[in-house]
Amino acid sequence: MSPVRSYRAGESLEDYCRACKTDRQHTVMAADPQGQPIRVVCGFCRSEHNYRGGPRIETVGSRPLPPAPSPGRAPAAQTAREPFPIVSDRERVAPAMASDAAVDLESLIRRVIREECGITAVTPAEKWRGGTLVLRPGTPGLQEKSLPIETFFHKIVMLRNRLRSLEQQVNAAELPEDVKLKLQAYVTGCYGSLTSFNVLFADEDDQFKGAGGD
Repeated sequence: MSPVRSYRAGESLEDYCRACKTDRQHTVMAADPQGQPIRVVCGFCRSEHNYRGGPRIETVGSRPLPPAPSPGRAPAAQTAREPFPIVSDRERVAPAMASDAAVDLESLIRRVIREECGITAVTPAEKWRGGTLVLRPGTPGLQEKSLPIETFFHKIVMLRNRLRSLEQQVNAAELPEDVKLKLQAYVTGCYGSLTSFNVLFADEDDQFKGAGGD
C-alpha cells in the first residue's frame, strides 16, 4: 500500500472543479498539520473550494464516466445549475464586436478586472436567479434603491474570497501562535457574521462557516 502524500500551500494537485465540471490541476491554498489539503484553487477558472478528494472522472476507453454525485444530493439538480456569469450582456455599454473577432474586448476587460478583485464563478440558489434586491427606507416619501441579485451576489462572493485569502495568509504567516490564533478568531467571527447570506448559495461548500455573529 503506497503512503499517503502530504502537501503544503503552493503545491499542485489534481482535483474535481465543480465550476469547470471536470478534473483540473489545482494549487493548494491551505493544508492541515498532517499535510492533507483543505482549500484549493482551480488553475483554469481560478475558483476556490474545499478539497474534494482528488479527480473524479475515470475513463473507459475514450469515453469518460460522469463524476459521482455528492452524497445526499440529487444528480439532476447538480447538473442543471450553472454559476452566474462574472460578466453579463446587460452590462454592455457598447455594441458587441464583430462576430469574426477573436475576443469581445469589453467583456474581457470587465472579466479580468473582476477576477483580480476576487470574483469567481459561483452557483447561486435557483430561486434568486433574475431577482432584485430592494432597499426600502423607513421614512415615507424617500426613494427606494434596487439592484439585481446577480450584482449583489458577486459582491458577497468577492468579500468571501478575500476573507479566505486573508485566512490563507494568516495560516502561512510566521507569527507567534497567540497572535495567529487571535487573527484566526477574528476571521472566523467575520464568517459567522456573514452566515445570513448563505441563503444565496446553491452549494454548501461555497457558504460562510464561522462562529458567532448575528
